[in-house]
Amino acid sequence: MILTAIQSALREHNLDGWLFYDHHHRDPIAYRILSLDENSFVSRRWFYFIPADGEPRKLVHRIEAGKLDSLPGTKDAYSSWQELEHKLEAMLDGATTIAMQYSPRNAIMYVAMVDAGTVELIRSMGKNVVSSADLVSVFEAVLTEHQIATHFEAQRRLDAVLAAGWKYIGESIRSNTPITEFDVVEFLLTAIQKAGLWTDHGPNCSAGPNSADSHYEPTREASRTIRTGDFVLIDIWAKLAAPHDPKQPDPTAVWYDITWTGVVGRDPSPREQLIFNTVRDARDAAIEAVQRAYAQGRPIAGWQADDAARAVIRDAGFGDFFTHRTGHNIEVSLHGNGAHLDNLETHDERLLLPNTCFSVEPGIYFPGEFGIRSEVNMITRPSSPEHAGSAIVTGPIQRELLRI
Repeated sequence: MILTAIQSALREHNLDGWLFYDHHHRDPIAYRILSLDENSFVSRRWFYFIPADGEPRKLVHRIEAGKLDSLPGTKDAYSSWQELEHKLEAMLDGATTIAMQYSPRNAIMYVAMVDAGTVELIRSMGKNVVSSADLVSVFEAVLTEHQIATHFEAQRRLDAVLAAGWKYIGESIRSNTPITEFDVVEFLLTAIQKAGLWTDHGPNCSAGPNSADSHYEPTREASRTIRTGDFVLIDIWAKLAAPHDPKQPDPTAVWYDITWTGVVGRDPSPREQLIFNTVRDARDAAIEAVQRAYAQGRPIAGWQADDAARAVIRDAGFGDFFTHRTGHNIEVSLHGNGAHLDNLETHDERLLLPNTCFSVEPGIYFPGEFGIRSEVNMITRPSSPEHAGSAIVTGPIQRELLRI
């Protein structure tokens, strides 16, 4: 935990303090930001308050009095619920507007870790509880230069893996060797491991109507055979493996996550070409919206980038078939705690902060027929006295449906 950075962020956001609370590891965000042991035994409530200025304060149960000893600040202890409430109110004395892992109306559920009753308790003490969502983005999603470098290395390796996967499909079809979606997944997974990469699950290969299921996953027992004429979608994601243990991830590494589509042994149909072009243009509209905002020095929220992509698909008459958000934050977690490109599943008002990474992946899906998604990753870069801010796509961009 970097106390000075947290307090600086609190002042920048005009907050009196940030109250962390946990019971039975209900708030993993708190453990990561405070650098606490995520595997420690916690059976009693603890509170940790970081004021915008001054010394932090701890409140712990007497039988687990050492739970926050690794953190700076004064410590008090309680046993009864009455004592807890009395000392908690005293701990927050002088603070009015307090951030917690809370989201109004559960709009940003990814940070909504504090239960309603605890929020009610804090409010009963005359406090204005606000969401810590923007603070969490600062301390969870903003990447270091080392982390950005790991993303680009994963990009370089995984793009080569994907190219080999398409080649494997094509060679199998041309040699009349039976090949299933699951065969492709196993080929890609082996190539990922050989490339020094690691993935938690997947990747995914969807052929024909299975591509219309955005979360379809083939298994050995249930997998479609890929044939000439099929439409194929591959969604693949990985990060660098640990240097000395390739079966484990590098804990500092950032993911790379992409989706490409193609047709086997034929040209695309007019309908496939239309849908691909629409998805491609929607993807590019979101990319342009972020790039334009950064070049002009304007803040841009996740929902605004989603709107840019969604408008293209809606105006083309396919709005009902774009059934998920446009993109998600990417960091050491595949779906990170920064802003998502989303104004469908949530209204994500979090800003796309400098030095953050996220996917841009609109899609159109026709159940029982086919689906197209085109996914790239972007990284934003801050402005400087010499240069405007920028937002770059970190890997190749699919411009046409592949011919396999």
